[in-house]
Amino acid sequence: MATKYVLVSGVWYWQRCYRYDFSQVEKPLNALHEANHASVASSLGVLLKSIGLKVTAIKIDPYLNRDAGLLGPLEHGECFVLDDGGEVDLDLGNYERYLNITLTGDNNITLGKMFQHVLDRERKGEYLGKTVQIVPHLTDFIQDWIERVAQIPVDSTRERPDVCIIELGGTVGDIESAPLIEALRCLRRRVGEKNFLHCHVSLVPVINTEQKTKPTQAAIRDVRSVGLSPDIIACRCSEPLKQPTTDKIAMYCQVEPAQVIAVHDVPSTYHVPLLLESQGLIPILKNVLHLSNHVDASLVEYGAQTWKIWKNLTATQDRAFDTVKICLVGKYTALQDAYLSVRKSLEHASMRCARKLEITWLNSSDLEPETEANSPAAYHKAWGSLCTASGILVPGGFGTRGMEGMVIAAKWAREKKVPYLGICLGMQIAVIEFCRHICGIPGAQSEEWLTDTEDKVIIYMPEVSKTTQGASQRLGLKNTHFQDNSNFSKLRQLYEKEAPSTNGVPAASDPNNTTATADGEPTAKPSPGQPIIISERHRHRYEVNPAYVEKMASHGLDFIGKDETGERMEILELRDHPWFVGVQYHPEYLSRVLRPSLPYLGFVAAAAGCLDEIMGGEKRGIVNGI
Repeated sequence: MATKYVLVSGVWYWQRCYRYDFSQVEKPLNALHEANHASVASSLGVLLKSIGLKVTAIKIDPYLNRDAGLLGPLEHGECFVLDDGGEVDLDLGNYERYLNITLTGDNNITLGKMFQHVLDRERKGEYLGKTVQIVPHLTDFIQDWIERVAQIPVDSTRERPDVCIIELGGTVGDIESAPLIEALRCLRRRVGEKNFLHCHVSLVPVINTEQKTKPTQAAIRDVRSVGLSPDIIACRCSEPLKQPTTDKIAMYCQVEPAQVIAVHDVPSTYHVPLLLESQGLIPILKNVLHLSNHVDASLVEYGAQTWKIWKNLTATQDRAFDTVKICLVGKYTALQDAYLSVRKSLEHASMRCARKLEITWLNSSDLEPETEANSPAAYHKAWGSLCTASGILVPGGFGTRGMEGMVIAAKWAREKKVPYLGICLGMQIAVIEFCRHICGIPGAQSEEWLTDTEDKVIIYMPEVSKTTQGASQRLGLKNTHFQDNSNFSKLRQLYEKEAPSTNGVPAASDPNNTTATADGEPTAKPSPGQPIIISERHRHRYEVNPAYVEKMASHGLDFIGKDETGERMEILELRDHPWFVGVQYHPEYLSRVLRPSLPYLGFVAAAAGCLDEIMGGEKRGIVNGI
């Protein structure tokens, strides 16, 4: 079967519809990120996998940045990191979480990356003196890139994917998107109509109880004007579409009513695949793409089992009544997408613990004494949130703003025995707090904050460039070795117990002592005497100063995980605490819907009061490990 391509695009057309008073819209339009075209694209992939197909994904962004590594989190959301160290758009995290696939940096296309490659080829003389132009040289290069990446195996079958989901970011009609749209138009012609499907996500706002179709009509008209013709129109709306609305969109957009899909508000984004399936989307996909019935029977059964577990998961989530309150203390809380993977990991863990998740987004600066003087209301509100939280999480970040507030939060968690999880910077925060208040080093600082301080307990990694910012950090999948003194560790026990159902699996030293899970990952627990090794993704340029490790250990802070050299601290954990764990890596990058990240699972379980149940109960079966 030839590779099939599914293009998902979107347009923010309410900005152009001046005739409407959008202040009357029942729900803020910028809330669409909860079910935007990324969620629709991921959900299409879930449906295709449920019928036994192998699926990969590509995200295309129209900006000139080489990658997402230097994009501001408050403007663009988080930077997602892949196994190969690629710093990519956060939507690739969506694809990995939903589809249980492992992507590479090549799966994220930016216009800047394409321009750079074409210009590099021109400098090498590969165009033989021709005048290099947007069309055909750039557009052909983009098509070649897509076709090449679409053939790369991304799952445990190690086989070529059957379907490639392509999400086009930005707005159709903007000048910066023009080369990309032209390339996709040409790709449809190159691969053939039977191998290409276009799904366009548009808005149907509800104004004064009336569902307005003009934004969608205008969107489809402009999409067609650039040579694309949507086969499916996914309509975002705060409520289910009424039949007259569906009929009107179908008539004016020249599609059948069955091809107008309602993507209305649902309890969570995990319900979107169910919503699409209930409207008969699978038969439409099969019909438009001429999907073969000759799919491996084992993959069909595999997909059906996964789909059954997915439906059970959402049903369990709907029936959860007990709440777990997590206080996220960070710098970028003004935009929740800056911590998207963290939020999704908390959701995965809370579903496993059968709890409803309640996150309080706390700006760390609000905990500092300066805020008490300048804004007492914000200060007392922040402290109220911190004091009533069941668990405190300090995620990653860079810069000096708000750092003292994070130290205050870590101190509160340690002293009040509140479950604490520190991710990357959050682990370094825990080190600084412990050194200041337990080890008798009041001047403990990070070199990132203060370069001329005497007690730098956090230092710049020696191998990292201090002059180049882009792609200069310690990035990608790295091994962490649990130390001999870590038998007391709750986190280690979770990694040992959950080995067959986690990405951070213990790696057996003897390859013959390894079995495979449903998604092909090693599952064997190490034999006595063998080291316990896990693999997790990293993104950092600072680390714990090894010169202070012995002093901290003598005061009760154990570094239970280190890198292969034993010099780089990876995991810390306090004894005699319900859960006080810091990790230098980013476990959220490997969390999956049906297979939550273990540091997050242990943290949420401790906050919910069910850690003993999670650690001692029977391990749950995982199919396809999404």
